[in-house]
Amino acid sequence: MTEKNEIVVLGGGCFWCTEAIFKMLKGVVSVVPGYAGGTTENPNYDKVCMGNTGHAEVIQVEFNPAVIPFKDLLDVFFYLHDPTTLNRQGADRGTAYRSIILYTSEEHRLEAEGLIRDLVGEFKDPIVTEIKPLDKFYEAEDYHKDYFARNIEQPYCEVVISPKLSKLREKYSGRLK
Repeated sequence: MTEKNEIVVLGGGCFWCTEAIFKMLKGVVSVVPGYAGGTTENPNYDKVCMGNTGHAEVIQVEFNPAVIPFKDLLDVFFYLHDPTTLNRQGADRGTAYRSIILYTSEEHRLEAEGLIRDLVGEFKDPIVTEIKPLDKFYEAEDYHKDYFARNIEQPYCEVVISPKLSKLREKYSGRLK
């Protein structure tokens, strides 16, 4: 990471979806799927999916704020997942799929909290996105990295991820690589 780049860890359901989305944005340097927000040391996919680690499926996003401000990342984050469903995104259910922002600076915390206040009333239900400091990020197993790009014709990719990418292209075309 260079000095001008920043890091945030986001969970908006399955990390296959969020990784594919954020990799398309100008100013995003890297996106790494993983686990965070829980208490179990060195979690793996099976343990996280069982729901007893406290961890969520997340992505670690390194970005250049001169190209894509933190608020713009959060705008995309809130647009492309449902921040009002507790421990669920679509058919994915459990604490591993919760909406969460794990910040690495006080400025990011304040911006995230402010944006959520600004979004009150934009959704039918209250926003349940958890905001907390990043304690530790654990990289996911290699077979999760670039999952969409490597499995584009898989039913989950076609039915769940591709429509989100179309929605991203429609609203944020000027922000895409």
